Amino acid sequence: MIKEFITNKGFFAFISFFLLIACGSPENGTDTIISTDIFPENLNISVAIIGADSNNLNGDGSGQIKVTANAINAVSYLIKFGDGKEVTNTSGIAEHTYIADGLRTFTIEVFAYSSTENSIGDFKKIDIFISQNGQALVWSDEFNVDGAPNPDNWGYDIGTGNNGWGNGESQYYTNSSNNVIVENGLLKITAKKESFQGANYTSSRLLSKGKFDFTYGTVEVRAKLPTGKGTWPAIWMLGANFETAPWPACGEIDIMEHVGNDQNKIHSTLHYPNNFGGNGNGNSIPVANVSSEFHVYEVVWDKDTILFTVDGTEIHSFSNNGNVPFNHDFFIILNVAMGGSFGGAIDENFTESTMEIDYVKVFQ
Repeated sequence: MIKEFITNKGFFAFISFFLLIACGSPENGTDTIISTDIFPENLNISVAIIGADSNNLNGDGSGQIKVTANAINAVSYLIKFGDGKEVTNTSGIAEHTYIADGLRTFTIEVFAYSSTENSIGDFKKIDIFISQNGQALVWSDEFNVDGAPNPDNWGYDIGTGNNGWGNGESQYYTNSSNNVIVENGLLKITAKKESFQGANYTSSRLLSKGKFDFTYGTVEVRAKLPTGKGTWPAIWMLGANFETAPWPACGEIDIMEHVGNDQNKIHSTLHYPNNFGGNGNGNSIPVANVSSEFHVYEVVWDKDTILFTVDGTEIHSFSNNGNVPFNHDFFIILNVAMGGSFGGAIDENFTESTMEIDYVKVFQ
């Protein structure tokens, strides 16, 4: 606990007390002077994170807290919330809403003042989850551990896809660190020009199938895309029932697709019976610097609407209903393809390029 004199008033009162004691004594008839300074004591601080429970230890995503402070002899309080905001009041009770996204740590400082402007201070640290969209974070990977991707979150499709999930692409998907690795807080999926297992290129395709399947929510991915003619990076979702309801009956939600043959155009598309392949239900918009800067790609999916955005700008909106296959579990896929039906012709001088992903988050 930190004790401090806030103004010179307290300091001079303190010095004057000793000077007066030194100058006066009962022997010469001068009365002893008693200091009138008052000091706060026993400062207690409690911080309630709104919506915190056994399932959401860091709150419900609202970013709201309630601070309650009390101290003996205190007549006012200064409460600093740790994000540059503060409040002064006489009750010691204050509510506050944080606006930064994600799981954040804040130090809350409280100072209690007496009527003679002396004070004591203390602090508490909190970890709070904040979501601008008002949903709770239910699953994420922020790629903070170097090495192979977390096996609890991701599996792989291995091979050329000629067994049914390819699109005439030219790469062989591997789980080699040459093609997929976590480094310095980023997932890196690299397509390379090299001969392997009869293919002329290698790359990687990660999927959360069987590890995290979900119905409805907001999926947010911050990524920087590869470049080069023939590259075809994708961040997408596939219906988890694809084995019993083969594509397109299972449904496909393409959050982001990009092709190097049409640089800086982002595609968001839905595939389902009667609307698949080149007839998918979607839209595309131009986005600057997708291969040199990170952008946030997002889908907001519920029983009524599927909304695609990039950096908060709408790409496509779809009215969901019971007649389309977007009301059951899906899983997430991250990959970089080469060529194929959408990627197109590959530049003969292409050597390698990487999709970098900062995080993948799912809110509900």
